[in-house]
Amino acid sequence: MKLLLTSGGVTNPSIHSALVELLGKPIAECHALCVPTAQWGHPMCGPASVRGFIAAEPKADWRYLSGLGWASLGVLELTALPTIGARRWVPWVSEADVLLVDGGDATYLCHWMRESGLADLLPTLADKVWVGVSAGSMVMTPRIGDYFVEWPSAPDDRTLGVVDFSIFPHLDAFPTNTLADVQRWAADIGGPAYAIDEQTAIKVVGGSVEVISEGHWTKFG
Repeated sequence: MKLLLTSGGVTNPSIHSALVELLGKPIAECHALCVPTAQWGHPMCGPASVRGFIAAEPKADWRYLSGLGWASLGVLELTALPTIGARRWVPWVSEADVLLVDGGDATYLCHWMRESGLADLLPTLADKVWVGVSAGSMVMTPRIGDYFVEWPSAPDDRTLGVVDFSIFPHLDAFPTNTLADVQRWAADIGGPAYAIDEQTAIKVVGGSVEVISEGHWTKFG
């Protein structure tokens, strides 16, 4: 897949241009599937936030993800997929241009990507675009660090490892996401890592990694 890994979504013109480049056509011509699954694994998320994401509510940050003006929006709830079988849901993914993967808990999202079969399908989706926000980006990394594990049933902090670097999102967005917090996190991760703020994204196509930013970011390792 072509990846656009963000902290807060498509928040500025530079990230917007990168998204359109990945899609190969205007957003208004693209069909999107919303993946809210990570929200169920995080104690700060719930029915209201899931509704806001799916409904693309303009007053919240959903305007930077599901509210960008897509030709259509559908929902791909990963926890339901094992009960209906791949014969039904794989065509939905194949027909979409982009997966919009919201935040929450990355270990919970990782679990359901594997359980549903979506993780196994990813290598066949070379023409699709994955736009991640927070945990929706972190799930593609090898580890997220214990700092970000909120799901009580998570066996550890490992995630899919589609890319070879880790991500610390929301740099300076919260009192507990300062550069000092990042440095402690990075020391535990022990591998390549990026700290990114809400105005930064990481574009990954094949083996090419490009940071797109109108804000602040730091690379470790």
